[in-house]
Amino acid sequence: MERQDTTPKDELVLYQSRIFKVIERTQVGRSGKLLKRQVIKHPGAVGIVPILSDGRVLLIKQFRVTFQDYIYEIPAGTLEPKEPPLDAAKRELLEETGYRSENVQFLSSIYTSPGILQEELFIYLAMGLVEDKSAPEEGELIELMPMTWSEIDDLIESGLLHDSKSLSGIYLARRRLGII
Repeated sequence: MERQDTTPKDELVLYQSRIFKVIERTQVGRSGKLLKRQVIKHPGAVGIVPILSDGRVLLIKQFRVTFQDYIYEIPAGTLEPKEPPLDAAKRELLEETGYRSENVQFLSSIYTSPGILQEELFIYLAMGLVEDKSAPEEGELIELMPMTWSEIDDLIESGLLHDSKSLSGIYLARRRLGII
């Protein structure tokens, strides 16, 4: 089957924020009809699965304005302009947990919501953690939640951990560590 030309015919910025923008793209459909699609363009992000010296995973419980609730997740954050993902992972690990690591390994990258969001999130595994001082951003309300793999399984099965980047990161870390 021959692939259809998917080059956007037009792109209009509908909204620009500090971090992302919403654009409207005009595409040609299969029948030749012009279709308008809205896309959120995001600069990208990182997620880190930190492993403590005792083997527990250092999750966080963070207040998320989007849901007006605290959710369990792996430490994560947005890439700064021109910031390499590895540097962002180390920065976010320190900011959100107060730990540093020189043993940060790339696991994979994921598209978080490809139907509407143009964001690639790079997932890392951090081991050999060294305690330092956290520096959360002004609006970040974070509680550290060290957990065993079994406790994480219970959170997932109970529906308390359902953040896509965290589920992906946990799966990828388990594969890398050989505990699946």
